[in-house]
Amino acid sequence: MDIFTNIDWVGLFVPKRPLAELVIRGTVMYLVVFVLLRLDLRRQVGGLGTPDILVVVLIAEIAGNAITVGSESVIEGAVLVATVLLWSFLFEWLQYRFPRLERLLQDRKLKLIHNGQLLHGNMRREFVTHEELMSQLRTHGIDDPTKVKAAYMEANGKITVVKRDSA
Repeated sequence: MDIFTNIDWVGLFVPKRPLAELVIRGTVMYLVVFVLLRLDLRRQVGGLGTPDILVVVLIAEIAGNAITVGSESVIEGAVLVATVLLWSFLFEWLQYRFPRLERLLQDRKLKLIHNGQLLHGNMRREFVTHEELMSQLRTHGIDDPTKVKAAYMEANGKITVVKRDSA
């Protein structure tokens, strides 16, 4: 068949760069993007964690480069994807194995309401407006912040609410 004669089989499967270079490139990019996302506001992340977004973005970019003709070989793309997944797995394992590392690798929760009082400084720090916070409270069936014992912005960007005892 003529459709297979014009394919560059060597370019498709033989890497143009040494595999060790690819692993180093994948590692450096993973760590750079991880640190940048870690420094970004947690509310930008929404319901996904920073490592989740990082893996999706990097794999999409790597896979896109490996798929387009003239970019990189399939093997190079596979090595880079494997490197990103390895780092993602390694960070998850390290957090599980060494709980103290979790403070470094993940944001902590941030208190937005304490005993019915809005903590404006913390709200400013994450650019949470009064109306946004009230909207989140309403999703929990609360129309008045004084009915809240505590509200937190979690590491994944979601707001959790602890209601006051109604006694």
